[in-house]
Amino acid sequence: MAPTANINVDRLFHALGDPTRRAILDRLTQRPHSVSELAAPLGITLTAVAQHLQILEECGLAHTEKLGRVRTCRIGTAGLDALDRWVREHRTEWERRMDRLGGLLENP
Repeated sequence: MAPTANINVDRLFHALGDPTRRAILDRLTQRPHSVSELAAPLGITLTAVAQHLQILEECGLAHTEKLGRVRTCRIGTAGLDALDRWVREHRTEWERRMDRLGGLLENP
């Protein structure tokens, strides 16, 4: 699992920008799935799913482990934590700016 501090936010947004990766994450929020289970409804190859999972793992959005011949995938929290931190930081800054603008508009 990737530590939150080491997650590249640009790469995180790139990962989330792909509809197939978002569909994979949506499935993983329900429960862990095998690569085969993830590939079936998407209509893509196991190799394509593995490539998407690699990107999701690099961003801390997914975690995979191999038990015997089955690779099981789970949702990862480090990427979600990094995304949450980024949104909170930016929201705080924009709220400050809007408050200053509101003050200027009230007292011209």
